[in-house]
Amino acid sequence: MSPMFVPGPVDVAEDVLKAQTKAMMPHRSKDFEAIFRGAAEKLQKIFFTEQRVFIMTNSGSGAQEATIRNLANESVLSLACGSFSKRWYDVAVANGKQTVKLEVPMGQPNLPEAVEAAFQKQNFELITIVHNETSSGVRNPIKEIAELVHRISPETIIAVDAVSSLGGDKIPMDEWGLDVLFTSSQKTLALPPGLALCAVSERAMQKAATVKNRGWYFDFLLLEKHRVKDSTPMTPAMSLVYALDYQLDRILAEGIETRFARHAAMAERARSWAEAKGWSIVPPEGYRSQTLTVVRNPESFSCAEFNKFIAPRSMKLANGYGDLKDKSIRIAHMGEIHMDDLNKLLAALDEYTK
Repeated sequence: MSPMFVPGPVDVAEDVLKAQTKAMMPHRSKDFEAIFRGAAEKLQKIFFTEQRVFIMTNSGSGAQEATIRNLANESVLSLACGSFSKRWYDVAVANGKQTVKLEVPMGQPNLPEAVEAAFQKQNFELITIVHNETSSGVRNPIKEIAELVHRISPETIIAVDAVSSLGGDKIPMDEWGLDVLFTSSQKTLALPPGLALCAVSERAMQKAATVKNRGWYFDFLLLEKHRVKDSTPMTPAMSLVYALDYQLDRILAEGIETRFARHAAMAERARSWAEAKGWSIVPPEGYRSQTLTVVRNPESFSCAEFNKFIAPRSMKLANGYGDLKDKSIRIAHMGEIHMDDLNKLLAALDEYTK
């Protein structure tokens, strides 16, 4: 497998791809329900939670919308620090919620002090936060923000998007008191696109029961009614569930803490390389992703031209995103990427820019 250093869809191991070819079966059969239940139980270990984990046939953006529809009648505080956290704000507005956007410049983290100031002006039913902003490489201080919200507004539901980090960075849901924590299949979990995995607390479920117009497809109460029977309200993406169940076994065999350490070591390697080269890292120290490193490149560097250069080696690097497009590169070191792979990419960058 030749590595792609892009933040999703990432490379998928051949045996994981093959797991999708398992024969179809009735999705309400005992055989499939056993696979579905097993995958959900394994996910709890990766989410560090005893709460339910919904296996949803949709993208991470669908989980954003589900959170908005289920957990706020009116008021939402949406923390924004880049393109994907701003999308969550857009989703809230599109669903008719009275939403305050608390935005920082791209590349900067959302900090507890600003959150506290926002709550001094009004209360919010729901706060949305992106843990790992894929467009800028910012890793927000979720633990500290959650501690603050629990202290100053204990009724507020805390929802966290960990689409590009969960499985590569430790996010202990129950310990931090998070109410919603979700990811997508196609990033750090190294699966094909098409699934969102969404853990929801009992407190959030109680809140959802008071919210009108939750919709149908994303209704947490409807999902829960079927989840307790090891099923879903609608036909799930069965092939992806087969692959999920198989890949979770691989992840747990590697060891979840070992997996976190592998991602942290690659992050440190990428940062050290950038600093030695004199290329600045976009987020400030202390707020940098463990799963991708976003580096400002010189004006003379073209990511498109570099990708042509490395194409014969079957590698690909991600350009910057949004306001950082053509101004930065995103070195994604997540999923099936290992240190040897990363070193080959960095050597190619040195070769191209010498």
